[in-house]
Amino acid sequence: MSTSAPTAVFSALADDTRWRILTRLGESPASASALARELPVSRQAIVKHLEVLRGAGLVEAETHGRELVHHALGGRLSSLARDLDRIAQTWDRRLGDLKRLAEEGG
Repeated sequence: MSTSAPTAVFSALADDTRWRILTRLGESPASASALARELPVSRQAIVKHLEVLRGAGLVEAETHGRELVHHALGGRLSSLARDLDRIAQTWDRRLGDLKRLAEEGG
């Protein structure tokens, strides 16, 4: 699966724990150990969730000393938000056209 595929992003975000991890990393970078102390999830589970988020292009990791520190990547979400906005605008335009046709009688 490509990291640019929207389905990878939606799949990653569909899990409540991954959503909480991403939200937390949006505030500031953190290691898996730090996230495990803050969230009611084991460190091993956090690591697996981080792998999914990295695979979806939502998180990156950097080595700081002996720790792997993760941070959120807003660019991927921004790109997806723009795509969704374009889809919404198309649907709004189509619905407006249907409404006009219905009001005109046909």
